[in-house]
Amino acid sequence: MNGAEFGNFLWGAATSAYQIEGAATADGKTASIWDTFSHRRRKIKQGHHGDIACDHYNRMPGDIGLMQQLGLQAYRFSLSWPRILPSLSAGANSRGLDRLVDQLLAAGIRPFVTLYHWDLPQYLQDSGGWANRDIIGRFEDYAGICAKALGDRVKDFIVLNEPMIFLTLGYLLGLHAPGKRSVRGFFAANHHALLAQAAAARLVRATVKDARVGTTISTTAAYPATDKRRD
Repeated sequence: MNGAEFGNFLWGAATSAYQIEGAATADGKTASIWDTFSHRRRKIKQGHHGDIACDHYNRMPGDIGLMQQLGLQAYRFSLSWPRILPSLSAGANSRGLDRLVDQLLAAGIRPFVTLYHWDLPQYLQDSGGWANRDIIGRFEDYAGICAKALGDRVKDFIVLNEPMIFLTLGYLLGLHAPGKRSVRGFFAANHHALLAQAAAARLVRATVKDARVGTTISTTAAYPATDKRRD
């Protein structure tokens, strides 16, 4: 088999920043809602958290070498919002933006950038997070910073990762960060996430020439109980 036999299909791998980066306070990074949630008593089995995780932030060159050995053509990863914008008043932190993309391109691996994979800055959650309508403008500003910084090298952007999961488990059932349980907050968060997604997508397309923009949607298969027509 060779690449031509698969048409436009790309062999790749995917991660999220909080799951693998570690370096929880390096280079000015502040807490995300998962940093906070995972350190709460009895929230995560055995008290595990992502302070170190796979230490990808520090092991990046070696990890990219492993990707090359695997023959990966693409790598989907997420940007760390609280590393890029550590506070409401801080400017963009370039240490959270450039290193990985440049190293991937040098290795011949196509970057797919996820703007949001659940690690909302804690300082935004303190004012309501996705349940606060202000999040729309905050996310749009963040997306604009990312698109402007990376758009000359990255064309593939994923706006949100699995909104159904972080909204349902985070704002309705309280099982994921930020651990909220509120029907009103859940519906507000859903509404704002949809509007923020649209605003960010428009901005990325306006900023990045030939941008390919989408969102990762999680779905659940449903099967009829029987072969009867009513099922």
